Amino acid sequence: MTPSTRLRARLAPSLQARYRHWRRRIFGVTWLAYAGFYLTRKAFSVAKVELKKPEVLGLTTGQMSWMDSAYSLAYALGQFFWGTLGDRAGTRAVILLGMAGSVAVALLMGWSGTVTALTVLLALQGWFQSSGWAPLAKNLGEFFSRRERGGVMGFWCTNYAFGGFIASAVAGYAAQWFGWRWAFFVPAGALAVIWLIFFLLQRNRPEDAGLPSIETFHDEAVAASRTSRQAFGEVLRNRMVWLLAGVYMLIKPTRYLILFWAPVFVNARLGTGTAASGVLGSMFDLAGPLGTLAGGVISDRLFASKRTPASILALFLLAACMIAFPHLPASRAAVGCGLFLIGFLVYIPDSLVSGTAAIDFGGKRGASTASGLVNGFGSLGQIVGVSMPGWIGAFLAHGADIWSPIFTCLGIALAAAGVILLPQWNRVPAR
Repeated sequence: MTPSTRLRARLAPSLQARYRHWRRRIFGVTWLAYAGFYLTRKAFSVAKVELKKPEVLGLTTGQMSWMDSAYSLAYALGQFFWGTLGDRAGTRAVILLGMAGSVAVALLMGWSGTVTALTVLLALQGWFQSSGWAPLAKNLGEFFSRRERGGVMGFWCTNYAFGGFIASAVAGYAAQWFGWRWAFFVPAGALAVIWLIFFLLQRNRPEDAGLPSIETFHDEAVAASRTSRQAFGEVLRNRMVWLLAGVYMLIKPTRYLILFWAPVFVNARLGTGTAASGVLGSMFDLAGPLGTLAGGVISDRLFASKRTPASILALFLLAACMIAFPHLPASRAAVGCGLFLIGFLVYIPDSLVSGTAAIDFGGKRGASTASGLVNGFGSLGQIVGVSMPGWIGAFLAHGADIWSPIFTCLGIALAAAGVILLPQWNRVPAR
């Protein structure tokens, strides 16, 4: 009988059942919360198809790129702020505040009607959106131990893939049926309902529900108690966390360029309408759950909870796909399949680097700070990704193809990320 088995035998069956209940409950409510953030996050990317029409606002590609840059800059700065605050104030307070702010800003965007107002509000949306990832990832780390975290996080990270897919469809059909303003109103209403569910069901730690810590439950060594200030200092001195931050800065431009510009790309390439462009563009998001699941399970079962091998392999394959993508035939089947394959591959390193590995190397006490730091630097790269259509379009001659250079540059950046990670193939956190 193993030590873990002996401990489980000593625990009352009712306590074991309660622990299983709370683990399922926290997994579900945090999954729903982060998926819900995408409802208001993707509203503008879908509404672009309408907003660029002369009879609406007549937004140019350049204007939309700079507006996305304002969002991304606020999102990057917010990652550093909310990540640290998540370790100090706890997940519950941060998420309830951030989600409420996102709902309010989405409603104001639906009521606004000028470029200036939309730009300012989009930046505010980026600030509140950045409150979601790090504190929620920390919340999951409180209820699941490292040895199971790869598979669990693989399932959990399907939230932003499913969230993006559903959000694209919801915003697209709302805009097509009721007008572009409803691409903001409908998602805001749905996120308000999720806010209430989170308020009722979430708890920060097992101890808050009258349960032992996850280390006690799994009969693992308990780390020495650290203050949030000490955990913060340890994260900042951790070289692996900084390396992950640099790698993620090269990965995230790809995900956010497609996340924010796929409907516009599809519309320009195939001439599809708002709803069809949103749905076809969301093939990228639909592949995400398969990618996150594959990355988590492979890292746990094939690579003994090492996160870098699966990330490296996916990055090199993804780099090749990105360079080839703009040369595919101009058909719905080819574009949809291409976006699906890219989505599958990009979500493997994206979820492992920004989620599982950041928590592993940041530790439970510093998980939110580490996730915030990694995602904050990733969001600096995101600024480059979302602004590329604008500045590449300004650099090239009017009417020139901007997408081939964009995808080539992103492919090179992804290959560079794989090369940087190669020396860390066998790296695991210190126990």
